[in-house]
Amino acid sequence: MSTTKKERERQEAIFKALADYRRREMLDLLRDKPQTTGDICNTFKDLDRCTVMQHLGVLEKAELIIVKREGRHRWNYINPLPIKEIYDRWISRYATYAIDILARMKHDLETH
Repeated sequence: MSTTKKERERQEAIFKALADYRRREMLDLLRDKPQTTGDICNTFKDLDRCTVMQHLGVLEKAELIIVKREGRHRWNYINPLPIKEIYDRWISRYATYAIDILARMKHDLETH
């Protein structure tokens, strides 16, 4: 399967963003409802504001979050589309393949 350079760069940004457990925790937090950057900083008290902003920047670059400014507040919203694209491109195909293998193994065990 051939992908364009732009598609590869986009996928790399998504996988890089998802590789860090803190960023995954931030996405989990945003899954329930949008949060201000201040709210996220309050949740991750062990991280300073600069570090939280760096993590949010990586998520934004990967288009995993959408950021909207409202006055002095910076609202962060989850964008599930890149995750769905990764699921469609990678996870669903390999999950189907794994299920097929397990079904064949089950069949072989039951018939032998």
